[in-house]
Amino acid sequence: MSDTDGKKPLGLGGAPRSGQVKQSFSHGRTKSVVVETKRKRVVVPAKPGAAGAGGAGGGSPSLGDPSKRPAGISDAEMERRLAALRAAKAREAEDAERRLAEERQREEDRQRRREEIEAKEREDRAREEALRLKAEEEERAARAAAEAKAAAAAARKAEILGTRSRASVQAEEKAAEVAAETAAAAAAPAAAAPRAAAADDSRTGGPAKPPLAQRKTDREREERDRGNKTKGDDNRRAGKLTLSAALEGEGGRTRSLAAMKRKQEKARQKAMGFGQKAEKQVREVQLPETIVVSELANRMAERAADVVKSLMKMGMMVTMNQPIDADTAELVIDEFGHKAVRVSDADVEQVIDTVQDKAEDLQPRPPIVTIMGHVDHGKTSLLDAIRQTSVVSGEAGGITQHIGAYQVSAANGAVISFLDTPGHAAFTSMRSRGANVTDIVVLVVAADDSVMPQTIEAINHAKAANVPLIVAINKCDKPSADPQKVRTQLLQHEVVVEAMSGEVQDVEVSAKTGMGLDKLLEAISLQAELLELKANPERSAMAAVIEAKLDVGRGPVATVLVQNGTLKKGDIFVVGEQWGKVRALINDRGETVTEAGPSVPVEVLGLSGTPSAGDVLNVVDTEAQAREIADYREKAAKDKRAALGAATTLEQLMAKAKADQDVSELPIILKADVQGSAEAIVQALEKVGNEEVRVRVLHYGVGAITDSDVSLADASKAPIIGFNVRANAMARSSAQQKGVEIRYYSIIYDLLDDIKQAASGLLKAEVRENFIGYAKIQEVFRITGVGNVAGCLVTEGVARRSAGVRLLRDNVVIHEGTLKTLKRFKDEVKEVQSGQECGMAFERYEDVRAGDVIEIFEREEIQRSLA
Repeated sequence: MSDTDGKKPLGLGGAPRSGQVKQSFSHGRTKSVVVETKRKRVVVPAKPGAAGAGGAGGGSPSLGDPSKRPAGISDAEMERRLAALRAAKAREAEDAERRLAEERQREEDRQRRREEIEAKEREDRAREEALRLKAEEEERAARAAAEAKAAAAAARKAEILGTRSRASVQAEEKAAEVAAETAAAAAAPAAAAPRAAAADDSRTGGPAKPPLAQRKTDREREERDRGNKTKGDDNRRAGKLTLSAALEGEGGRTRSLAAMKRKQEKARQKAMGFGQKAEKQVREVQLPETIVVSELANRMAERAADVVKSLMKMGMMVTMNQPIDADTAELVIDEFGHKAVRVSDADVEQVIDTVQDKAEDLQPRPPIVTIMGHVDHGKTSLLDAIRQTSVVSGEAGGITQHIGAYQVSAANGAVISFLDTPGHAAFTSMRSRGANVTDIVVLVVAADDSVMPQTIEAINHAKAANVPLIVAINKCDKPSADPQKVRTQLLQHEVVVEAMSGEVQDVEVSAKTGMGLDKLLEAISLQAELLELKANPERSAMAAVIEAKLDVGRGPVATVLVQNGTLKKGDIFVVGEQWGKVRALINDRGETVTEAGPSVPVEVLGLSGTPSAGDVLNVVDTEAQAREIADYREKAAKDKRAALGAATTLEQLMAKAKADQDVSELPIILKADVQGSAEAIVQALEKVGNEEVRVRVLHYGVGAITDSDVSLADASKAPIIGFNVRANAMARSSAQQKGVEIRYYSIIYDLLDDIKQAASGLLKAEVRENFIGYAKIQEVFRITGVGNVAGCLVTEGVARRSAGVRLLRDNVVIHEGTLKTLKRFKDEVKEVQSGQECGMAFERYEDVRAGDVIEIFEREEIQRSLA
């Protein structure tokens, strides 16, 4: 079919629509343009329930009728769009329903809040009403009581003035008492009424009105009260007008009934002879060396103002907060009639339990065994073999530098506490502390080295402490071992072993192979049985500090050995100048325990500071007692140090200044890891030096090197010695800026050697004179511009220009100096040999004569060192 048939052309959207658009250009030009417009396609969703041709489209006519469907839309796409439309409508319905439910919930919340506010307002109104009723009732009761008191007072006045009889006065007093009781009885139901009203209000939701009978009774009571008041006023105004009443006036203050009764009682007591003043109570006043005035008044039970007044009479202008000495306080106590009892500040330590234990309370305890001996004789290795651990590898240089405390169990089940003390000579004080807390000493002697100096010292410590000795002859596995030689040498020091018919047990052992260890433990158990060691575990703990250190993260830590009682977590204790509360207890295996009994070594955490090794730890009741004892000990130690360092007389001051001037000092600052090592190093350094030079330890402490140590070293120009410690970052930076030298050591040998070498540098060099020749003056010549020149003959040795000379006349030295010139003929020479003639002139000396002898010598400086 062609277009000429008059029919419309085929197309999807029908014929296009045309329209005109007017375009505007510059300079007022316009143009009309024909444009094609497209119609907007509108998709109308199918009505629900409408039947469609397809049936599956939910009644959509466009789904069932493809002719009415938009172009390019498939059945699946149309179904998807209709499903999305239905889901959107369902969501809208759900949202509307949810909003409606939320609105209902909000309305219910608002209603509930309104009801709560109304209920609270009703309760407040009921409470206010109850309080008002209570106040009115109390006011009525107070008025009734006041009127009763006024009536009684008026009656008493009338009796005194003689206008009324005693009987009438007593009757009115009785009436006043009855009125007061009535008022109190009326106040009781009045106080209960508000509570009942409030309860009724809370039940009914509003203030409850009193019943009619109750209101009628209240009105009658108010009328009766008004009538009584009028009648009381009339009675008070009635009667004879007296001078006192006129002066007092109607509105004057009247004396209360209680005051009148007190006055009567006082008069009655005076009439019966009981009016004498009570005898003063005499008290015993504890009087320390100094006491504050207010505390003195408190102990005497006197007013502080009276004590101050008494002191002012003595000429002392003091206040109640100022301290006074014991002599002045004793005068004040005597003046007030009390008895003074002098006490010392040391009495604060009496709180430490010193009660003797009863025999039935004592129980067996493990023995405390100290291992002693010379350095490198195998003490720690022997203990390692017993404990089956390795401690030597952790000690610097393979020597023990700390006191270690351990507890082991023998094969027979017996528990033994061991103390491992260093054997080096610098640790003598540490060894002595170990001997003071021990029960048995095991003396370790190497079989190949025999008795050495520190072995002898250990024997002396054991004898001084009166402790039994057991000799362990170690290193018996070596081919060069000679145990018999050890036994023989011990005889020289009064140690007779059982093999030599003595009483001291000796055991041949080997820490390397384990030989004889069972016999050693058996010997220790046997010795402990003989000693019958017992302690009371139920009393307050007492322990000895074996070692103390400042641990990073844990603070001050003390290794203690409990000697008596049981140390528990939470105990408050005082140790030396420090105090604390046990925060944690750690045994020798690193385990945290809650308590430690007798002979148990533990580490204690919770100290206020680092104590000294050897201090005694005592448990007290309160923190106040512990702090007071620690403060007293600190003050006593400070006073003792001040007394030792102070020169009391002018002669002593001058002698000390002269001695300090003659002696060169090497100042150092020492920081160590533990207290025992620090003390041992200080004692060793004090022995370094002689009468010309000495080592002065300005400061020593425990812990890392800090910035304050660097500041002290910079101010005193001293090096810092760190033993097993290091400087923190701030201290290192500060030391580098200030040029302070910090030296680190882990072995005491190296430290002492370096300090000796440094101290040797302060020694003055030794000057030696070497005689090199003699010359005899033959003749003296006078030369202009030079002075007297001696013509000499070198008789011995050689004469040098640079040497020193002495002029001898009749073998007496009359001058010592240097040569100004040395000539051979007319030439200046450096030296002249023996047998030759020369000319000599002395520097700034011309009294030379023929026949004098010139002694020629050279000086040589030799650097000295400390032994």
